[in-house]
Amino acid sequence: MKSAISAALVALAAFITPAFSGSGMPPAPEDVVKIDVLPGWRDAQGHHVAALRIQLADGWKTYWRAPGEAGIPPSLNWQGSGNLAAVKFHWPVPEVFQTSGMQTIGYAHELVLPMTLVPKTEGKPISLSGNVNLGVCLDVCMPMDAKISVELPAQGGGSKAPIKQALRARPDTAQEAGLKRAVCEVEPTKKGLRVTVKIEMPQLGPNEVVVVETADPSVWVSERATKRQGRALTTVADLVSSSGKPFLLNRSNLRMTVLSAGRGVDIRGCTGS
Repeated sequence: MKSAISAALVALAAFITPAFSGSGMPPAPEDVVKIDVLPGWRDAQGHHVAALRIQLADGWKTYWRAPGEAGIPPSLNWQGSGNLAAVKFHWPVPEVFQTSGMQTIGYAHELVLPMTLVPKTEGKPISLSGNVNLGVCLDVCMPMDAKISVELPAQGGGSKAPIKQALRARPDTAQEAGLKRAVCEVEPTKKGLRVTVKIEMPQLGPNEVVVVETADPSVWVSERATKRQGRALTTVADLVSSSGKPFLLNRSNLRMTVLSAGRGVDIRGCTGS
């Protein structure tokens, strides 16, 4: 009988972009990425702590939840699961890549993505089943589709160390980073909204980047350069709805992540000027 880890990857299919034309045969998906589930443990609240592990071939990378200008956002769908009420992901601090003049955000070599799984019935196994869609890139990009099916026993099993290490790699909270305030000014544009974000906090490191996210994944966010003057970081983001129609923006639902030198700060919400 296969273990939960080895049984996790049921199928993997790649759809090769036209960029491969004339460059020879594309690599086989299994030579680029391997995906499995680290089974983890049950915590004191009766929740199951597990992790999705994505291992990449040398030189390849995959993307963070906000992938940047040219990245492919990941999609994680567990709707086919049994005894599962809710899932919360704990993203480790990503890297900022500059490729052909474009900024992307993600992970090289390996991503261990911890998940807190809330069972409908405590003390019973969770049948984790669903689809993982993600992009992987070298000189070109390939969308990948993996089908996951694995049983997570109530007692857990396997090594805890990789998951705990990934949990320690989380961004700092606003309080931990010494945030003074985050102010957002919003103005309409022809296609949506423009948000100017000013964050007052100690410098995290060189070449700081601020990533702005909305609560609505259908809203496209275009990032601009981040500038620091003294204790303040300023960035501008254009927000456009996929519907092409005007929309309301609640500043308290905005999420800003400051990235620099392998560190991050997670800021939830901002105020008006």
